Amino acid sequence: MIQAKNIHKYYDNLHVLKGVDLHIRKGEIVSIVGASGAGKTTLLQIIGTLDKTGKEEKSELLVNGEDVLKMNDKSLSKFRNSNLGFIFQFHQLLPEFTALENVCIPAFIKGSPKSETETEAKRLLDYLGLSHRINHKPSELSGGEQQRVAVARAFINKPAIIFADEPSGNLDTASAENLHQLFFKLRDEFGQTFVIVTHNEELANMADRKLVMSDGKIIS
Repeated sequence: MIQAKNIHKYYDNLHVLKGVDLHIRKGEIVSIVGASGAGKTTLLQIIGTLDKTGKEEKSELLVNGEDVLKMNDKSLSKFRNSNLGFIFQFHQLLPEFTALENVCIPAFIKGSPKSETETEAKRLLDYLGLSHRINHKPSELSGGEQQRVAVARAFINKPAIIFADEPSGNLDTASAENLHQLFFKLRDEFGQTFVIVTHNEELANMADRKLVMSDGKIIS
């Protein structure tokens, strides 16, 4: 599902990723942990195609069977929209749109029909216990509800892989626990692969595999 070899990343003279190798299988939930500055988010952004590797290194990156390092920006954007879903610590919902509209946006970008998209968005929101909140804007939702809307948005295009960066970092304990259980329920229901960067030890230990990063490398 994801095969990465010799992944390097520099920011000016700062060597952030130092030859990371990674293999994640279809249907796995993999957590990535480590101290702040270890390179976790940078790695997630690169394997999620949101950032690029250093060009001076001989890196390889296959995501869902595609060599993403050889794609131009337009092809990469299309691939990302169709194959990948993202959940961030801060939900990144657009405040002027309702929950339903926020969920639909990636599908509209893809060019999916409006009626089909809204039907699927309503199904996802209902599945996530938000059928009574579909016409509410983010400011009218709790933190846990906002994050579940973000989960529905990540799933709307039926992506093969979900990338999550500190997804429960902004939630209270009960909401965080509910979100963690939801990831496993969704994986079992829909078969997606999850890659989760987290400081939450409970979530990290629930994963099928826990990868520990330190100083730009995976050490265990």
